[in-house]
Amino acid sequence: MKRPLPVTIIGWLFIIAGAIGFLYHIAEVDMQDPFADDAVWILVIRLIAVLGGILLLRGVNAGRWIIIAWMTYHVILGFLHPPQSLAMHALLLIVLALTLFNARVNTYFR
Repeated sequence: MKRPLPVTIIGWLFIIAGAIGFLYHIAEVDMQDPFADDAVWILVIRLIAVLGGILLLRGVNAGRWIIIAWMTYHVILGFLHPPQSLAMHALLLIVLALTLFNARVNTYFR
């Protein structure tokens, strides 16, 4: 079965967003003590977004779950930020879940 267009779009968006975020945050890492703050963990989160996008494009079911887990993590982080951030991430999570787990996409991932 041909990859559904929404899967392609979401996969590439996560690859691009993760890569840009990684490049943006890499300058924040203190090379003398990389684990002194959260910078390394932010890079890991960005790489997880890239991994999820790649797996989506390859048709690997775990990619869907990685994307949903990644966005769920951001919804949880939204509780530490202004309500608009929480609302936006929650809305994105709902859209992603509905898109990545509809009948047509389920068939693609089988």
